[in-house]
Amino acid sequence: KKAIFCIKGKQTAHFIHRLVLEAFVGPCPEGMEACHNDGNSLNNEVKNLRWDTHRNNMLDMEMEKAGRGYGKLCLFIIDIDFFKKVNDTYGHLKADECLVEIAEVLRKQLRKSDVASRFGGEEFFILLPETDLVKAKKLTSRLKQAIKSDKILKKYGITVSGGLTEYRKKDTKKSFKERSDKALYEAKHTGRDKFVTIA
Repeated sequence: KKAIFCIKGKQTAHFIHRLVLEAFVGPCPEGMEACHNDGNSLNNEVKNLRWDTHRNNMLDMEMEKAGRGYGKLCLFIIDIDFFKKVNDTYGHLKADECLVEIAEVLRKQLRKSDVASRFGGEEFFILLPETDLVKAKKLTSRLKQAIKSDKILKKYGITVSGGLTEYRKKDTKKSFKERSDKALYEAKHTGRDKFVTIA
C-alpha cells in the first residue's frame, strides 16, 4: 500500500490526468474508477467534484481523529514556483512532464498513511496523519531534497514553495487550510524555493 492520491485540474491536457494518476500509483478511491479526463467537460467537472469530495472526506476524518486526541495531524501545501514561466519557456508538454515528475517524487517520499492530491493547477495538498510538526519538518525536508536532486526537475529549473501547519484542537477545515495557505504565501513572498511553518 502507498499514499492515497487524488487529482484535479480541468485545464490540463488529457494525458496529464492519466500520467499523473499512474505516477501516483494505486487505484482510485472506491467508486471512482473512471477518474481519467475523457474530454467531456461535464463528466470531468463531476469527476473533479468527486475527487474534491474524497479529499474533504479524508480531511474530515483525520481532523476528527486528531480532535479526539488520536495523534497529531499536519497539513502541507506546496506550489511550483514560476510555473507559468516553465509553460511559456518549454511548452505545455514539458510543463506537464514536470507535474508528473513531482507526483512521482511525492509517491516515493510519502508514507502509506499520507494523503496527497493535486489541485489548482500547480499546487499539491498533502495531509500527514499521526504526525507532529517535528516529524513533519523532517519529512518535508526530505521531500525538498528529493525535488532538488531530481534530474528532470533540475533540468527545467523547477523549485517549490510550501506551507506547513499542525492541527489545533479548535480548528475548522477553513482555519486549518488557511493557516497552511498563509505559510505558503509567506514562502512565496520571501524568496520562494523554501518551506515555511506556522505552528
